[in-house]
Amino acid sequence: MNLKDKISEFPNFPKKGILFRDFSPILKDPSSLSYISDEFAKYFHPKNVDVFAGIESRGFILACILAARYNKGMIMIRKKGKLPGKTIKQSYKIEYGQDTIEIQKDILKEGQRVIICDDLLATGGTAKASAKLIEKLGGIISGFAFIIELTELNGISEINQYNCKSLVRY
Repeated sequence: MNLKDKISEFPNFPKKGILFRDFSPILKDPSSLSYISDEFAKYFHPKNVDVFAGIESRGFILACILAARYNKGMIMIRKKGKLPGKTIKQSYKIEYGQDTIEIQKDILKEGQRVIICDDLLATGGTAKASAKLIEKLGGIISGFAFIIELTELNGISEINQYNCKSLVRY
């Protein structure tokens, strides 16, 4: 299956000069969802993961799909101020400044193996910050799962010490 055929492109979104690659059309196609699940199942062994972590918000979808496939749990990495209870935060650089993500402080047990999921890997800042959060809680990064990777932005260089899998590369 060629997922690229199902990914929409929106020039100049969210701002001029950006070509937004949207995986939303994949979500309405059951065969594409099955394919995604099957491809990651070939790459990540069930014994190497205890929980999937989804990065807000599109990463939640992939993490849920994989958690159901593997019969594992799913946790959320969210933007600052979106989670109840005690959280830990990690700031990171974005194109024009910085942003902050957070995770609930008691969501992981020490030594749990985590695969971090997101729809897209671009510059790698959010992915790297997510790994730092998981590791601060004592989690072990088993890998990263992305549907799309924008190779020209070289985000993989931020997380290349981890086991990473992208299904579509531009």
